[in-house]
Parts: sequence; C-alpha cells; structure tokens
Amino acid sequence: MERKQGFFSALKEEVVRGLSPGRSRSRSRSRSTPKPGRSASPNSGLLRQRKSHHVSQPEPVISRSGSLRPVELSPLREGPDPNESSREGVIDSKVERWGHWMKGQLCRAPSVSTSSSSSASACQRSDLRLLLGVLGAPLSPVHVSTTDPLPHLSIKNTPIETSSAQYILQQYTAASGGQKLQNSVHNAYTMGKVRMLAFDIETATKVIKSRNSSKAAETGGFVLWQMNPDMWYVELALGGSKVHAGCNGKLVWRHTPWLGAHAAKGPVRPLRRALQGLDPRTTANMFTNARCIGEKKINGEDCFILKLCADPHTLKARSEGPAEIIRHVLFGYFSQKTGLLVHLEDSHLTRIQSNGGDAVYWETTINSFLDDHRSVEGIMIAHSGRSVVTLFRFGETAMSHTKTRMEEEWTIEEVAFNVPGLSVDCFIPPGEL
Repeated sequence: MERKQGFFSALKEEVVRGLSPGRSRSRSRSRSTPKPGRSASPNSGLLRQRKSHHVSQPEPVISRSGSLRPVELSPLREGPDPNESSREGVIDSKVERWGHWMKGQLCRAPSVSTSSSSSASACQRSDLRLLLGVLGAPLSPVHVSTTDPLPHLSIKNTPIETSSAQYILQQYTAASGGQKLQNSVHNAYTMGKVRMLAFDIETATKVIKSRNSSKAAETGGFVLWQMNPDMWYVELALGGSKVHAGCNGKLVWRHTPWLGAHAAKGPVRPLRRALQGLDPRTTANMFTNARCIGEKKINGEDCFILKLCADPHTLKARSEGPAEIIRHVLFGYFSQKTGLLVHLEDSHLTRIQSNGGDAVYWETTINSFLDDHRSVEGIMIAHSGRSVVTLFRFGETAMSHTKTRMEEEWTIEEVAFNVPGLSVDCFIPPGEL
C-alpha cells in the first residue's frame, strides 16, 4: 500500500507540473531540448537509452507491478537519418502513409551485405525500420468501443459457433477479474521492455540467416497510456529511434522518424499491443462477433479458438492508393483450464498495384504467446510474451518471392489503473494533422 501511494504521489506531482504524454509530442520533433516552461513527458524519460557502464544516483522509486529505477539518460535522436535519405530517396513526411511506405520500403528484395562497415550499418538501419514499421504500433482488425456492453448469452435462434464464443468470452471476463471491476477502470498506464530481432530472410534462391542473435537484437522499451472512451497513446523506443502513435477517440495517428506524422485510414481501432494481455475488457469486446471454430493445444494446453474477420466495408475504408487490404483475420486461443487468452494470431493480406506493373502481395502474420498472468488490483495482466512475425511477399514472378521473419519478446514492469491527473489533453494528435 505504501508503494502504491508513493507511485500515485510521484505521478501526480509530475502530471501537475505538466509532464504528460501530450506535452512531450509537441516538442519532440523540433528540438531535443525543451524550451523553458515545457517539460518532457514521464514516458519520454523512461524510454531513453541507458548510457553504457553508467548509472546515475538513485531517485525515488516509482513502482507498481515491477521495479524500475529512473536514471539520467541522453535524449533519443529524432528525425530521418541523412545517410538513409540519400540511399532511399527523400520521403514527404506529411503525405506518405502506410501503404506508400510498404510500396517504397518493402516491395524490394532485401539487401544484406557485410563487405564493409558502412553497408552493414545501412543494413542494420533497414532492419530497424522494418522492425519498427511492423511491430511498433500495429492496430487490431476492427473498431470496438470500451463502452459497448458484452452481449448476453443467447442459445435460441443463435448458431452454435456464435453462442459458444459468447460463453467463452463470459468465462474469459470472469477469469480476468470480472466485468464490474473492469468497468471501474477509467484509465491505465503500462510500461515494459522489448527485444526485437529480424533473424532470417528467405528468397527464391537462398536463405540469409541473421547475424549472431545476441548482437543483432535491438532492445528498448515502451509506455502505453489508455483512457475511456477509446483513447490511447504509445511510445516505443528501439535502437536509437522512436515510434509513437495515439488515438483521441476520433483519429488514429502514428509518427516515425522516416515518415513523420500521418493519420491511419479507416475506422478508429484499438492498439494490438493492448490485446496482448494488457486490456481484458477491450479484448473481450474485440471478439464479441467472433465464432468458435474448434480447439487446439498451445504449449500443451487445450484451448478454444475464436475467429474474427474484418468486414468488407472496414477493409475498403483502410485501403489507400496502390495498397488494397484484401483480408484481416484475428484468432484468439483461450485456455480451457484458466479461461485466459494465451495466444493471439493476426494475419492480413495486402495487394499493391504499381502503375503499369504486376500486382505484388504482402501477407503479414503475427503470432503472439502470452505468459506470466498476474493479478494487478484484481485484474489479470500478462506480464511477458513473445511474438513471431512472418512477412511473405509474392506475386510478380514465380521466383521473386521473399519471406522475412522477425521476433519480439517483451516484459511488463509497471501497471497502474485510474492514474490521477490523466486528461484528454494527453491524447491530442500532432498539430500538422
């Protein structure tokens, strides 16, 4: 209880001083040093990289479900790498969006060269872009709202697949802490560490394995703020670069060093990372219209499988320019023993049609395994997990396909609910949008 009070007291002091996620975004792209009267956000400080072999004097510990000791850190570099711009071409940060980025960055055979230190550095930057672009802030397939109630279990005139899914979701809600307790949460804060790696690339003629995995892996951290209704903000720092994204309930946006700020097409959708054991209420609402399609063992544990497909209207709204979203399917695996979500499979197919050329298809599959479920104020939160991503490119010719595999591991260090002082001002989109 004393640690809990200490956490909220320290956090409230920071919020009163103006250290909010919204304030940090306003200056992060212009200068690394804020002007007087404009402070950096608490999550910006938490996401800066640690200097090697240097630890500052300990400050008062802010802890919740873990223990992280803040230290004095150097600021992250914002903006595109000038060397990268000369190699890839200058990209208009305000115009180009996800579809154009996929066309420009991914619709080319990956080049891996170790002939010189400069080419190795360029390859590493390319891998970092790929990791952050795919795993930085992916969204869920469809729009859901935390204010929508779960449907009542109905058997009459209801297909068995639908009624079974409703029953499984009721068991999941009860196992996660109960609907009454979850409805009492108005906002939430989560902080964790991540480790990402692009470990092999397969082409039609060869397979290029990653370098030594312990050296090639990028480590970093993230913070996630959520607030009802349907507002969220995430910052993820990795390898000296940072991706941040957010939603004010009406607009979803993302900022990357190579594209700048851009709005997401289609309806407002939750962050996929929140579905990875961090937000049981949103997860249950996400699978409201799902169907139970069978059972499967996951890591030796019997699970029910719920399947959710994005509707054609949503897919059309999300398509943009040369990029057309053909399908987006989400599978949830719920343990028959505990009732909790233990595995999440996300797959979507994108068709990119270039002018006068053949269509290229990109299939992205993310498999996430959720572990270490622990109670935080009565709500079950997955405190660790692992995601394996496969990017499969095909369609031009029979011998031009490529397959890239990536992996992410994460651990959750702090979780807090109903944080005092958090307001809608923390979720304001960037001014250029």
